[in-house]
Amino acid sequence: MKTIVQSLIALVLTAVLSAAAMAADSMTVADLHAKRTSLGGKQVTIAGTVIKVNNGIMKRNFIHVQDGTGSGKTDRAIFTSSQTAKVGDKVVATGTVKLDTDFGMGYFYPTLVEQATLTPAK
Repeated sequence: MKTIVQSLIALVLTAVLSAAAMAADSMTVADLHAKRTSLGGKQVTIAGTVIKVNNGIMKRNFIHVQDGTGSGKTDRAIFTSSQTAKVGDKVVATGTVKLDTDFGMGYFYPTLVEQATLTPAK
């Protein structure tokens, strides 16, 4: 019985520490744009509110997320994903930063977070 209790305690502690580590990796929209050059190719996580969605563009969905940081052209993070969301949804989005993406025809993104996974924010 003691071994089972110890195993359960270890499992709970691992889950708590993993959640804390994930939260530590989270960043703001303002930080994403301010640190963009050092984040190229790295995975980032941002929590915020969906303000715009364009589905099915070039076989991906574009989800615009704001968290109250940033201003002007850097007031949002733009994620591409196979998942989608609705305007007003609170999400946690994780994806890989890609710099200076030019899709042509005027669609240039200095900072884009690609292949994102979206989960509802708690």
